[in-house]
Amino acid sequence: MAGLCYFSSCSKNENNSGQAHLQVALTDGPGDFKAVYIDVQDVNINYTDSDDNGWQSLSGFRKGRYNLLTLVNDKDTVLADAYIKSGTIKEIRLVLGDDNWVVTHDGDSVHLQTPSGQSSGLKLKLNSDVTGDVLYKLVLDFDVAKSIHEAGAAGKFMLKPVIRGFMQAQGGAIRGVTTPDSIATAVLALNGNDTVASTYTDHGHYLIKGINAGTYTLHFIPSDTLLNTIVKDGVTVTLGQVTTVDTVKLK
Repeated sequence: MAGLCYFSSCSKNENNSGQAHLQVALTDGPGDFKAVYIDVQDVNINYTDSDDNGWQSLSGFRKGRYNLLTLVNDKDTVLADAYIKSGTIKEIRLVLGDDNWVVTHDGDSVHLQTPSGQSSGLKLKLNSDVTGDVLYKLVLDFDVAKSIHEAGAAGKFMLKPVIRGFMQAQGGAIRGVTTPDSIATAVLALNGNDTVASTYTDHGHYLIKGINAGTYTLHFIPSDTLLNTIVKDGVTVTLGQVTTVDTVKLK
């Protein structure tokens, strides 16, 4: 029972079952400056082909100024962490404010001028499918070298963002049901001898998200000690998909 209580404390209710989990991250291609700060005000997605309607802000968004030159060599920072409906994301829009700066190698801080049309946000075509109960990471690769241009000979700079966006599925998921559903049950996913993830059933239902592609063994440990632990081998997880396991009958 001590082990069972441990796994119970590590698990959490799956309140967002059926929704895709999307993280939007910002990274950078390097440029010839000491620092480049961009003022990110919002991140929106659109499931339609309309540039005027259908935009929705992502929850879990982190508004603020970001130094792009700290996000090189495969480093990134998460701008938004949201649960969204399944479907095809047609576009994403990055909305920037006016508080954008560069720091030159001489140590001068120079305010970046932005084109007047940029107030509506920078739009990127995606056409990426997202599936419920799968974790995705959308990476926005900001090319500093192509995005910042000298404006005349007066030491001024213009910001015309060049960004590449690409979606990455961060794993797959396992879902299933145990009966009788009145018995709370710990569900452990093992790869070899290692417990990769665990959760607890809610009225017999369980969902384990965001685990790597591979083959797992599931252990079902009922809270009723008169019932046996059940082991199910050969559960295969595929990147970007949800694996549904046959109903497990506790006995």
